[in-house]
Amino acid sequence: MSDRRPPSPIALTDDELNAVMAAARPIPVDRRDDFLQAVAELLRHCTELGPGSVNRAIREAQRAHFDPPQLGSGHWAKYR
Repeated sequence: MSDRRPPSPIALTDDELNAVMAAARPIPVDRRDDFLQAVAELLRHCTELGPGSVNRAIREAQRAHFDPPQLGSGHWAKYR
């Protein structure tokens, strides 16, 4: 039998959880779970949770999982 335990839950406020879920919306559905796992892993290593640490974790995870749309590469862009 394995002695590995599942990770303990992370206690976030409603506003912090809403920020994480809002940040997950633009992530493609097939990569969203990986994004949420990355945010959770980053938050597990924080000594103190708060809006700042949650936003830093979101920003770092987005860098790895979000591909912004390419505008202006031969397509008409709304703003030029």
